[in-house]
Amino acid sequence: MTAQSLPASCLPAPRWLLMSALGGVAWNLFGAFQFVGAVTATPESLVASGLTPEQAAVMTGYPVWMTLAFAIGIAGGLVGSVLLYLRRPLSKAALAASLVAYVVLWIGDAIHGVFAAMGAPQVVILTTVVAIAATLLALSYHNAARA
Repeated sequence: MTAQSLPASCLPAPRWLLMSALGGVAWNLFGAFQFVGAVTATPESLVASGLTPEQAAVMTGYPVWMTLAFAIGIAGGLVGSVLLYLRRPLSKAALAASLVAYVVLWIGDAIHGVFAAMGAPQVVILTTVVAIAATLLALSYHNAARA
């Protein structure tokens, strides 16, 4: 059997795909660190770090569903990135869940007043998070097409 006749899943993954998957793992580990900081923050700690009392109140007043969306976004992204690295088809489902959760969080930030309180940098950050989640999902479909 020649390399051309082997199924794509038996061939080595392209380096860019592996590096993208590892980047996704690193990105989501950073997100996990941010999540822990967000759920353990107090208004006092946020004011001490430079936020106004109003901003701190918004950041610590997330409804449970927004915290859950944040957690699902990170968990789905982390698991999905590992599965993408391993070239497993289940990466699509995990990364899709991550993207949906981040879109829900983006909507929540708009509705809950986080964007208004924190300004354009928060919009840019969360929009970037959604774009990265969408890119990882697209890569999982590209990987599936090769398998």
